[in-house]
Amino acid sequence: MTINKLSLINFKSHSEQSFDFSPQINCFVGNNGVGKTNILDALHYLSVGKSFLGNSDLNNIKTDEDFFTIESEIQNEEKEDIIRILQPKESKKLIKKNDKAYDRLADHIGYLPSVMISPYDSNLISDSGESRRKFLDAMISQTDSAYLFDLIQYQKTIQQRNALLKYFAKNRTFDKDSLEIYDDPISNFGTRIFEKRKEFVEKLNPIVQHYYDIISGGKEKVSVLYESHLSNNTFSELLSSSIDKDRVLTYTSKGTHKDDLLFEMNGNSIKKIGSQGQQKSFLVSLKLAQINRIKELTGKSPILLLDDIFDKLDDTRVSQLIELVNKENFGQIFITDTHKDRTENVVRRIHEESKIFEIS
Repeated sequence: MTINKLSLINFKSHSEQSFDFSPQINCFVGNNGVGKTNILDALHYLSVGKSFLGNSDLNNIKTDEDFFTIESEIQNEEKEDIIRILQPKESKKLIKKNDKAYDRLADHIGYLPSVMISPYDSNLISDSGESRRKFLDAMISQTDSAYLFDLIQYQKTIQQRNALLKYFAKNRTFDKDSLEIYDDPISNFGTRIFEKRKEFVEKLNPIVQHYYDIISGGKEKVSVLYESHLSNNTFSELLSSSIDKDRVLTYTSKGTHKDDLLFEMNGNSIKKIGSQGQQKSFLVSLKLAQINRIKELTGKSPILLLDDIFDKLDDTRVSQLIELVNKENFGQIFITDTHKDRTENVVRRIHEESKIFEIS
């Protein structure tokens, strides 16, 4: 999968921009605040239909404008597809492939897989389990449409159960039979989610270690562990044992929506014992492992979005990273940087076809 062209209208800071890309390396250089990251975010939109920064779609419309569009030409094996995203202020977002609108955003997920490496990745270590769950779900959803369906249905059913618990509390009543209507669908969807998450993380682990060894040159053992209430209980047991607690809290306190990923180094939390350099190397290794798994499971090479990568690694490590990605045929690369000379030096060392776009 290769993005040949990209055009933006009224997207964030860009009134109108268009690019013809290299099939290998593309760099956006310019001062801070000129909109380099916004271009990567547009590419992320093409992949998963939303911002990687978590902004609402309406907030990505340029100030004082009524809509934004993102349009691209994507080389897909022997043919070229046109992907167009339109977000008007007054109606819902529309995503089209070759002029045919998707009925659901979920139908587009996985068409153009992508992996983002950015300074915000540090939140995966420092934030709560929710950010790590979202990361895990995003990884698997790009490779497994059935998983994405189960996830959407599970979340809807949990919301319905929680709404009923709140209704009971507000009206000082309780009907166990009504609540148990949700047990079977939650158990079915949740158990399948648990099993796929567990398998995915188990296969991801040795790949993370492999890339950590290459990037860091260190001898630490790193690991990603999957923590779930379902590791020692069935879903039915969880729902049954926590029903009194759920009544008090007015939400479902146990289930796969509370799962977490633990990042460890030599058996201890990397957040506690890892240096800043070790944490950065681990996060990059995690993202490279993500690319590897997506490619292995889908046969597609994800586009790689490197936002302000020089903030994470020194020039030599960046060169090693890009050479490694090229060597393993991971796919098209997009890079942002504030220093044109630095970017040109790194790209020159790699001897691959590239384009550098100055953003002002």
